[in-house]
Amino acid sequence: MSAPNLFDKVWDAHTVRTLPGGQTQLLIGLHLIHEVTSPQAFAMLRERDLKVAYPERTVATVDHIIPTDSQLRPLRDSLAEEMMEAIETNCRDFGVRLLSPENGDQGIVHVVGPERGLTQPGMTIVCGDSHTSTHGAFGTIALGIGTSQVAHVLATGTMALAKPKVRKVSVDGELGPGVTAKDVALAIIRHLGVQGGVGYAYEYAGDVFRNMTMEERMTVCNMSIEGGARCGYVCPDETTVEYLRGRDAVPQGEAFEKAAEWWLSLASPEDARYDDEVHLLASEIEPTVTWGINPGQSIGVGGTLPDPAELPEEERFAVEEALTYMDLAPGQKLEGTPIDVAFIGSCTNGRLSDLREAAAVVQAAGGRVPERVRALVVPGSQRVRAAAEAEGLDKIFSEAGFDWRQAGCSMCLAMNPDKLQGRELCASSSNRNFKGRQGSPTGRTLLMSPAMVAAAALAGEVRDVRSVGAAAIA
Repeated sequence: MSAPNLFDKVWDAHTVRTLPGGQTQLLIGLHLIHEVTSPQAFAMLRERDLKVAYPERTVATVDHIIPTDSQLRPLRDSLAEEMMEAIETNCRDFGVRLLSPENGDQGIVHVVGPERGLTQPGMTIVCGDSHTSTHGAFGTIALGIGTSQVAHVLATGTMALAKPKVRKVSVDGELGPGVTAKDVALAIIRHLGVQGGVGYAYEYAGDVFRNMTMEERMTVCNMSIEGGARCGYVCPDETTVEYLRGRDAVPQGEAFEKAAEWWLSLASPEDARYDDEVHLLASEIEPTVTWGINPGQSIGVGGTLPDPAELPEEERFAVEEALTYMDLAPGQKLEGTPIDVAFIGSCTNGRLSDLREAAAVVQAAGGRVPERVRALVVPGSQRVRAAAEAEGLDKIFSEAGFDWRQAGCSMCLAMNPDKLQGRELCASSSNRNFKGRQGSPTGRTLLMSPAMVAAAALAGEVRDVRSVGAAAIA
């Protein structure tokens, strides 16, 4: 008989009861909140005269609306300032910890949780943000939830959820030069489809994930939602333990070693049961660029765009729609396509390792960003920004013509001044290329790795990062 996988173990450990309708009432170990989806939830609590059930398990930050050029208060945008004041008031009134810009604690919610050790293996984690799946890199069940669910979790510390199936996604072999975690994520989505994960949690396994750093694992788990999965996770191992050692919120000394022993025991055993298994080869993954209007529409950077006439009839409309919107032609190569904007950042690729990766390309490629191209580098947190500046990464970017910014979501969702204008085409390290995603209803997005964005920014066009020199991509 097969054994339970990690998802089963964590789910069962947090099950309060099975509800009459068949859903599970799940205890939530960590609730992360931000300024966009929390105001209405706190208003619901006030209307019903309720308290936050577990304020010690609730942590807030500001990321979506905060500007990245200047964070001096009051913020120039009156609506942004109003939302800042609202989360400050709500956190003070309900006893919730706020990671504020004034204290140097602020950052994107899915960056600050892991970097502070708030995210730990075996937890259930929720946040009113779809990319909460990021935290699954630590061996957690991490779920994005809606505003009404945010209110429910604040009030009860639990939520009702139907248990998804579990699919094991293995990527084996060794990645080639210039191929990054972002390319792995896009390859998985292209292979399984943007709806392929509906009803599933993804367990990422195999040689490639065993060899990844924690920040690389976070990138892939972050993109799980783009493939339709409810969440994605990697089983904890020694890489996980060493990443967490000494961080703010983890136990220290002997208590840490005991915790680590338990974390490691959660990993899915060899004979674990799964509802489905998928196997991919690392050698078949190239530096990847999206060409369409969902993250599954991508190709290797040297490839050519599909011809709708050569596709099955049920696939033609989606491809025709995407090519028309993006002003691209069947059979066209993306490499050499001029860009207007380059964006390095987001909860997908705004961590220190991402900035290092991009800076290495900038140094290897040389030159400066063309005047016609806007290039932004936005650290994922104030801690990431400080660490990057301590290493001199900010100078590398600034001297090459990139705009070095404050921490925030920036041009990913563009609920702040960082937006595309008109039909601008953006090389972006973010996670979504939907119509209008980056702030302009007609703006266009090409998703790629931070290294690829850096290469594109300097060339002023889509460029294969493997052409900029072996030293940068080793």
